[in-house]
Amino acid sequence: MSLCAECFHQGDHTGHDFNMFRSQAGGACDCGDSNVMRESGFCRRHQIKSSSNIPCVPKDLLMMSEFVLPRFILCLIQYLREGYNEPAADVPSEKDLNKVLQLLEPQISFLEDLTKMGGAMRSVLTQVLTNQQNYKDLTSDLGENACAKKSHEKYLIALKSSGLTYPEDKLVYGIQEPSAGTSTLAVQGFAGATGTLGQLDSSDEEDQDGSQGLGKRKRVKLSSSAKDQSIMDVLKHKSFLEELLFWTIKYEFPQKMVTFLLNMLPDQEYKVAFTKTFVQHYAFIMKTLKKSHESDTMSNRIVHISVQLFSNEELARQVTEECQLLDIMVTVLLYMMESCLIKSELQDEENSLHVVVNCGEALLKNNTYWPLVSDFINILSHQSVAKKFLEDHGLLVTWMNFVSFFQGMNLNKRELNEHVEFESQTYYAAFAAELEACAQPMWGLLSHCKVRETQEYTRNVVRYCLEALQDWFDAINFVDEPAPNQVTFHLPLHRYYAMFLSKAVKCQELDLDSILPDQEMLMKLMIHPLQIQASLAEIHSNMWVRNGLQIKGQAMTYVQSHFCNSMIDPDIYLLQVCASRLDPDYFISSVFERFKVVDLLTMASQHQNTVLDAEHERSMLEGALTFLVILLSLRLHLGMSDDEILRAEMVAQLCMNDRTHSSLLDLIPENPNPKSGIIPGSYSFESVLSAVADFKAPVFEPGGSMQQGMYTPKAEVWDQEFDPVMVILRTVYRRDVQSAMDRYTAFLKQSGKFPGNPWPPYKKRTALHSSYKGLMRLLHCKTLHIVLFTLLYKILNDHQNLSEHVLCMVLYLIELGLENSADEESDEETSVCGPERCHDSWFPGSNLVSNMRHFINYVRVRVPETAPEVKRDSPASTSSDSLGSLQSSRRPKVLQRENSGTAQVFSLVAERRKKFQEIINRSSNEANQVVRPKTSNKWSAPGSVPQLTTAILEIKESILSLLIKLHHKLSGKQNSYYPPWLDDIEILIQPEIPKYSHGDGITAVERILLKAALQSRMNKRIIEEICRKVTPPVPPKKVTTAEKKTLDKEERRQKARERQQKLLAEFASRQKSFMETAMDVDSPENDIPMEITTAEPQLSEAVYDCVICGQSGPSSEDRPTGLVVLLQASSVLGQCRDNLEPKKLPITEEEQIYPWDTCAAVHDVRLSLLQRYFKDSSCLLAVSIGWEGGVYVQTCGHTLHIDCHKSYMESLRNDQVLQGFSVDKGEFTCPLCRQFANSVLPCYPGSNMENNLWQRHSNKSIPDLIKEVEELQGRPGAFPSETNLSKEMESVMKDIKNTTQKKYRDYSKTPGSPDNDFLFMYSVARTNLELELIHRGGNLCSGGASTAGKRSCLNQLFHVLALHMRLYSIDSEFNPWRKLTQLEEMNSQLGNEEQQPEVPILYHDVTSLLLIQILMMPQPLHKDHFTCIVKVLFTLLYTQALAALSVKCNEEDRSAWKHTGALKKNPCDAEKSYKGLLSFVISELSKGKLYHEEGAQECAMVSPIAWSPESMEKYLQDFCLPFLRITSLLQHHLFGEDLPSCQEEEEFSVLSSCLGLLPTFYQTEHPFISASCLDWPVPAFDIIAQWCSEINSFTERHAEQGKALLIQESRWKLPHLLQLPENYNTIFQYYHRKTCSVCTKVPKDPAVCLVCGTFVCLKGLCCKQQSYCECVLHSQNCGAGTGIFLLINASVIIIIRGHRFCLWGSVYLDAHGEEDRDLRRGKPLYICKERYKVLEQQWISHTFDHINKRWGPHYNGL
Repeated sequence: MSLCAECFHQGDHTGHDFNMFRSQAGGACDCGDSNVMRESGFCRRHQIKSSSNIPCVPKDLLMMSEFVLPRFILCLIQYLREGYNEPAADVPSEKDLNKVLQLLEPQISFLEDLTKMGGAMRSVLTQVLTNQQNYKDLTSDLGENACAKKSHEKYLIALKSSGLTYPEDKLVYGIQEPSAGTSTLAVQGFAGATGTLGQLDSSDEEDQDGSQGLGKRKRVKLSSSAKDQSIMDVLKHKSFLEELLFWTIKYEFPQKMVTFLLNMLPDQEYKVAFTKTFVQHYAFIMKTLKKSHESDTMSNRIVHISVQLFSNEELARQVTEECQLLDIMVTVLLYMMESCLIKSELQDEENSLHVVVNCGEALLKNNTYWPLVSDFINILSHQSVAKKFLEDHGLLVTWMNFVSFFQGMNLNKRELNEHVEFESQTYYAAFAAELEACAQPMWGLLSHCKVRETQEYTRNVVRYCLEALQDWFDAINFVDEPAPNQVTFHLPLHRYYAMFLSKAVKCQELDLDSILPDQEMLMKLMIHPLQIQASLAEIHSNMWVRNGLQIKGQAMTYVQSHFCNSMIDPDIYLLQVCASRLDPDYFISSVFERFKVVDLLTMASQHQNTVLDAEHERSMLEGALTFLVILLSLRLHLGMSDDEILRAEMVAQLCMNDRTHSSLLDLIPENPNPKSGIIPGSYSFESVLSAVADFKAPVFEPGGSMQQGMYTPKAEVWDQEFDPVMVILRTVYRRDVQSAMDRYTAFLKQSGKFPGNPWPPYKKRTALHSSYKGLMRLLHCKTLHIVLFTLLYKILNDHQNLSEHVLCMVLYLIELGLENSADEESDEETSVCGPERCHDSWFPGSNLVSNMRHFINYVRVRVPETAPEVKRDSPASTSSDSLGSLQSSRRPKVLQRENSGTAQVFSLVAERRKKFQEIINRSSNEANQVVRPKTSNKWSAPGSVPQLTTAILEIKESILSLLIKLHHKLSGKQNSYYPPWLDDIEILIQPEIPKYSHGDGITAVERILLKAALQSRMNKRIIEEICRKVTPPVPPKKVTTAEKKTLDKEERRQKARERQQKLLAEFASRQKSFMETAMDVDSPENDIPMEITTAEPQLSEAVYDCVICGQSGPSSEDRPTGLVVLLQASSVLGQCRDNLEPKKLPITEEEQIYPWDTCAAVHDVRLSLLQRYFKDSSCLLAVSIGWEGGVYVQTCGHTLHIDCHKSYMESLRNDQVLQGFSVDKGEFTCPLCRQFANSVLPCYPGSNMENNLWQRHSNKSIPDLIKEVEELQGRPGAFPSETNLSKEMESVMKDIKNTTQKKYRDYSKTPGSPDNDFLFMYSVARTNLELELIHRGGNLCSGGASTAGKRSCLNQLFHVLALHMRLYSIDSEFNPWRKLTQLEEMNSQLGNEEQQPEVPILYHDVTSLLLIQILMMPQPLHKDHFTCIVKVLFTLLYTQALAALSVKCNEEDRSAWKHTGALKKNPCDAEKSYKGLLSFVISELSKGKLYHEEGAQECAMVSPIAWSPESMEKYLQDFCLPFLRITSLLQHHLFGEDLPSCQEEEEFSVLSSCLGLLPTFYQTEHPFISASCLDWPVPAFDIIAQWCSEINSFTERHAEQGKALLIQESRWKLPHLLQLPENYNTIFQYYHRKTCSVCTKVPKDPAVCLVCGTFVCLKGLCCKQQSYCECVLHSQNCGAGTGIFLLINASVIIIIRGHRFCLWGSVYLDAHGEEDRDLRRGKPLYICKERYKVLEQQWISHTFDHINKRWGPHYNGL
């Protein structure tokens, strides 16, 4: 079914779960067609029934088109015929085809446009295309036209190869022929499919490729029957539509043609005609597909067509009836696979007659069969069609024949000597083929066998399946033993049989025995699935390691979620069925023989295993026992309901790991057919999920790694439903089992249920369905009891190769046996019918409950002569018997017969053979057909191995006594077990005790003993008896040594554990301290200053640790130490805006973003304005740059010697490992914390003491300090002598310059002028201070050392900048310091009229002046000088604030202020009161033209607010705050003083007192007045007058600019990314069709910048400029090398940082908190605000490089 986007969005989807896949191929929308979808699902438009009275189209309107179109289409067909050349090598040359198609592009597009003209035009087209008369007249009437004749001939040639039979080649289908007399099944299979039996071709000639191992082929020619004429023969075309489709196929489905043919589908008449034509050409499609080079594209296009045709049930039924659709499909599939068959090598390599598909062929490797199989699955989903299939015996035979091609494919042979040279990867093709070609059609058929009425269908399938299996066994010459060392994972016939059996019992109430074969067939059926289970254990035991990794891949795929319910589940179910019907002793011994552990099951302490190496024994034994546990406890097909299965699957997956919703959907096997029961996302899925799991919302780790929304199991699920068996069955990786156990352990510890290491819990099972009750006999057979007894004994005596896992499984099996025992203890002592068996001398009966208490005294064993047991004398009379090779004797008891048989050697294998022989003789008609005995030494009874000798062991144990001793052994205490019912008789009445449900081995033993006591009074008595005997009944000497050994072991273990704990604790504390110093990304609580800050008053020099050589020492001129730093260009500051209204991402044409209100833009405009009117060098001192492309310096805080760093870089350069960074660009990772860095900032040598001296307050007066400052600035900074340090200082300065692009450094009109460098250097300092302020949230209220405090490198950076700035001495004439601190004579102003004036001091940016003044001073700086500079600059700042305020007032306010201030002109007060100062500023500035405006503008500018004294004070404070903040930060870094924290409203007063602007004796009772911080170096009114006169002289000439250049109050808010809409679909709908503004095309990969909203083409060559693609270019222009882009078609965010990029993740998540990368799942997505905040935080704090780990180079190609 397909819908157009419009109908989809018009529909009502509330509460629905849906995926949106955006098809690129066109097609017809099915909305409104009730054959395809329910009417309730129609969209709003289609729900309104169109009224029947549609006016008819006037006849004459359509006449023209009716006349022209047939000729137009004929013309098109002529072209197609003409352009086609039958290729020489049977492969059409694509170039020619494409050329023809390009020529025809306009014609086909024209037809496509016609289809969009609505119903009337479509019906004309239908008429033209389907009218047979038209076609006949136009094509037969070729006349004399030579050209037309030629093209007709080409057409006939092209038609030749269209049938399935080639006229010239009689060989259609070859089968190997066993003997001339019999005709094999495959031929009959075909006969069924095609009506009449093909006559055998008499010419029995050798085939050409006979020599190549396929032997002699029998040629079969299928005679064409009337029924299937169409498919066998050459196609005959009767209408334009048929020939058009023919050419569409020949030209390999050109997209335009497909779209044209599909667009016509809304016309009902056309739909039927087209479907029939499509079916008629089906065989031809298959042939073309096989030859095609582009089979992928072609497959997609075929399916685009067929899915629209076959999804319609009515249409599919009609075609099935009228055109034999099913026959055609099955036959075509058979033919397709026929081309790649090879001889099967399974079992009997020489004489095998079975053929299988060759998985290495392109047909399978490239999934070429996929479109045909998918069509088949599609039509089988319709009930009416599937019923026809299931009723048609001929079809079923053919289909089983098809399935048998896959039976036993991809055979693996175990490599025993060499490692395999070439690891073939064909296995995935084999698994895909079985899943798609066999399993999915099976699930489709099963979905129609759900009710009782369909019993007949199941019987049919089972019958033909068994026949096919019998033929298969015959074909591979199978008798009773599988060939050793080979395995195939592909048994589709077994699985068909198993799944139909399961359905029959579960849904159709069929009697299981009525559809089961005889015992012999059951024995054969179980062999291969059992072989797979044993091979799985072998593969996991590394026995197949020489076959390479691919064999592990097969073992994993076999159990993987998409395959398991079509592979391992049916296999285990089939084994369960066989086990329930076969003799249990036979089955159990088969299992141990297949797993090759028979020889291990001996009581002797040493044994010889002829088929298994010692190192594999343990894991194979574990494998065998685990398999038995799974076999006996799995109930998937034995009685669980669908919802129970779903719940068990979900619990198993959640126990392994927390899962996202989508991965859970993916991991839970659902029947691959969409119409079967459990649909993912269906109601039951969601309700079960909410019942078993809790949702954990997506969270972020401090490292920045992003979590998805996860589901985690509820506590009660761990408590009651955790099922280790299900977990083991479903794990692909063994580590998942461990993970589940670890999580279970953690839960028990946390909830206080069990402190130690628990064992897997025992879980109660669903009741068995009555048909399978026989399965439980396995638990009550003597063979199993002997195995359990032997293993318990061996574990107790610490024999080698046994593990806790083995014990766990043994106990599990005992417990299963106790749970599933027959209720009454039958008296089993009646004599055994039939011959006496060897193992009867072990146990009296077969009930586990009674056998548990049975004592066994002596066992005769065969042991190697070296074994310790040989030395003992054997008691006189023993009767013996064994499993593997054990002998046992039973002490006579009341009720029991004395067994006086002589000892006979019993072998498990021999026993099983005998059983098999019996059955065959019973069931086989030819009693004379003897089983071939395999006499290889390997399988004979171990008695034949010469070095073995017989010894007799004294055992005197029963299973119960072994269990009790085991309890003592596990607890490490003598007599630790005490029967609990002796204290509390209640236990026996109410046995379900929670204390036993979780725990370790001790708990398990106690639980089993309790159950045993419950089941029988005898057992209870015997347990009590055993416990009364104080010493365990074993020879004392033996015990003491064993006990001593275990005790020693325990002690050693305990000590080792303690040691380990200690080490771990130590390691953890080290790690913690390292994390605190190095890694805190955001943890302000750790304020431990590192060695860099120099606050401690020590006399020693600052000492640095080198993280490379590990030495500590001061930084010196010769061997400088440096800080690891990352320099990066940043435009974050430039993105600050002045209003709070957030910028939104545009999602309509109207919402475009214009960047003129950003901080960067405003500063740019200001600089260019200044440069227009003032002297260039002066302009460059009046502002700061670096708002865009400023250089930000950050450090991880680690230091290293610069020479160590150089050798480190050298080693990185030689390291061939691919790093995510470029060493040639100087990039590296910090050797200690691995943080990304690209430079080293030298630390200036200097002692801490010196620093402290500098910080002492001296009592010099301000005028003295001012003079000192001027003198110090005046001294030219001689560059220090050539030392290593100075070289490094120079090189790091170069690095800083090269970090940003030239355009962000050069603002001067004369390129390369020193002023430029000067400006750039102090702006670097400004950028770093401003950014730190932003990281602190824009103010300093929080105080304290910042997060960056202890890792700040500003101190070192200042040294480097100061050193370089002092090289450029400012001419003292022009030093702004003079203008600030001295009154000038007026006449000096007159001389420079002709050149451009300097920038008036009131137009200077005060913060820039501060940095210039400080960097011009010799370092380290004296605290007094610093305070003095700040005081002087504050006076200027305050004056600027007053000037700005005066401009804000209107004319009346100004004159009012002028007068009030004039009255108060008492100099000493006025200098410290803003009223007096303001009135003075106004009166001074009134002299110029600053306030003069044209009247019209005047009205617009007037601010309506009335200024109160409070609001004025607030305005002045806000104006000055940014300067105070930056200054305080600077002071904090230079002198290491802490910042005080405060409330927002008192920030001004706190900072000003901290900077020393406020006199210390200042009281703060009355409201704070900012003016009280002023400390004028010269009389205030004089200096203000001087400053104002500069402005006045400027406004004389340029009145209109005077106001614009006045410094306004800083109004910048914190930078933010664009605000995104709630729903992702709104972004997608607008942008995915939007055209790019550069190339005006719709980009293939559209992206949008989240900083400024620009729309760009990702990777688009169309917008490439000088080899830079658009995204990279934009990242340089918008973010100075950092770009954040949202990829529209993928919903992910990509970060570009310089020459590297990384995928950041998505900020849009679905309803379950998951990303949907590449929109693959098609779920609705919503913004995750927390994630977006994290992204913004990383952008602002410049931590992309540190937090995201997966970077790669983009080579400018994004």
